[in-house]
Amino acid sequence: MSKQIHLVSFQIHSPINHTVLSWAAPGDNRLDALGDLRKWQDLARTLERGKFDGLFFADTPGVFDRYRDSHEDAVKYGVCWPSHDPVVLLSALAASTENLGLAATMSTTAYKPWSIVRQLSTIDYLSGGRVGWNIVTGHLRGEHRALGYSEVMEHDRRYDAADEFMEICYRLWGSIGEGAIIADRESGVFADPDKVAFVDYHGEFFNCETVGPVLPSAQRRPVLFQAGTSGRGLRFGIEHGDVVFSIQPNLPGMKRYMGQLQDAAASLGRKAPGVLFGVQPILGGTEEEARRNLDDLVDRLPLDGCLARLSGTMGVDFAGIDLDKPMQEQATNASQGLMKAFTSVLGDRPFTLREVAIKWGLAVGMPQLVGTPEQVADQLESIWRETGCHGYNMTPNVMPSSIEAFVDEVVPILQKRGVFRTEYEGRTFAENLELA
Repeated sequence: MSKQIHLVSFQIHSPINHTVLSWAAPGDNRLDALGDLRKWQDLARTLERGKFDGLFFADTPGVFDRYRDSHEDAVKYGVCWPSHDPVVLLSALAASTENLGLAATMSTTAYKPWSIVRQLSTIDYLSGGRVGWNIVTGHLRGEHRALGYSEVMEHDRRYDAADEFMEICYRLWGSIGEGAIIADRESGVFADPDKVAFVDYHGEFFNCETVGPVLPSAQRRPVLFQAGTSGRGLRFGIEHGDVVFSIQPNLPGMKRYMGQLQDAAASLGRKAPGVLFGVQPILGGTEEEARRNLDDLVDRLPLDGCLARLSGTMGVDFAGIDLDKPMQEQATNASQGLMKAFTSVLGDRPFTLREVAIKWGLAVGMPQLVGTPEQVADQLESIWRETGCHGYNMTPNVMPSSIEAFVDEVVPILQKRGVFRTEYEGRTFAENLELA
């Protein structure tokens, strides 16, 4: 268990974050922020004022195109489309902050190892060691089609390829040894070649012959995040993740996941990485007001937009399936998995497809922490203590007001209780996350 709660803000550079049609909510500024770098810089400074560990960007390259076997509903409702490249933002956000960690999602399907190391480590070096990488293997059909692949690689094979990918990254990050950079003006010698290792890797999926392209940062390499939940994905996360993200619908699911992670790590002879659980705070001056705010978000959700997101994520076209039939009776493997994940949310009654779609459209299955600032702080502290998690990956709803309210109203309560920092402890992302 971490010494204190760690908080990361979960963002997407698109018309929505995780709540479908949130761009249409009164007071939301995401449409303006799409084309205004200053608004992202303001957001980063707000998070830094709130002493957040980091600002993390998810990504949806391509477009959700499974529902009705079409992209039209995703485009119609702005469901993570357009999806701008989050890595481009990181340099500007690093320049406008001093302590905030900055992480982006990059797919091992869309990039080569050398490209990712060069891009992210350049920003990591320039920012003094404040960058992280969320490693994904790329499961969306839309991403594969956009990149020119005719088929999505089988699940476990994607992770096999990603293992190779990471091996090359580690070699590139370790290429420039201690004392390699001499930079002697008189002799004209910049580096000692004997301390710069040549990477000569030839594998089943990737080849690489070069030396490390970027000088090591203050934390040597970016902080590595991962979010695999399958048996193979869980193993990958344990082997490569400094921190893992997990979306569980409730406290029992969180506890169960922590047990599975600990058991899997023990079987591999490794220490389990820290876990950041996804949550969506919904604040109000009273509990009743907070619940009305949640109802407003739900009432705005277009069902077809929710199904477009659900279908795209799960790789199953849910068009034509009975919306009010229990998920356990649906004849697809994906819906069986979803039913297992969500059954306990409504007690013994399994969710219907309609209910799962609404949950997915609201926050991709993340639980809502609803109430006054004091009540939300209670929930955050309780979950942290009961699960032993590292902290939270928090998705907003209305932007930027939901983040500003959390920073101004919830953070001071957590600080007063001694469970959240009042000042940054270190200079690097890894240090502030208690990883160094």
